[in-house]
Amino acid sequence: MARVLVTGMSGVGKTTVLEELGRRGWLIVDTDYDGWVLADGRWDERRMDQLLADEPDVVVSGTVENQGRFYDRFEQVVLISAPVEMLIERVSTRTNNPYGRSAEEQAEIAAYVETVEPLLRSGATVELDGRRPVGELADAIERLQR
Repeated sequence: MARVLVTGMSGVGKTTVLEELGRRGWLIVDTDYDGWVLADGRWDERRMDQLLADEPDVVVSGTVENQGRFYDRFEQVVLISAPVEMLIERVSTRTNNPYGRSAEEQAEIAAYVETVEPLLRSGATVELDGRRPVGELADAIERLQR
């Protein structure tokens, strides 16, 4: 078993894949919810430290500035990526998160693909194509966790 971090840009499908893994019985933590991210946009480090100390088998999802501080405690860091056009389409129609509906937020996402995604790629152990069906992405992550 393993600790896995799933990361990537807004709209790539992190939450959807995490929900699928949760349906399959995996312990999941989506750090976009429930107070994992502080007002400054970083993970609550004390809380993340505790989670990773307590749970040898968990799939965590998120994309924050300080996530690299925790990479050594994940057996796998999975970057899910997709073309920016797909990301914009997804964020403009999703119902579970309001981020990405405005033109300004969509421009921000496009800029992050250019500036942040390469940093995520450099820290990732695996990159998956977010155009693949959710079940296939979940299967790939399950194989990594075993």
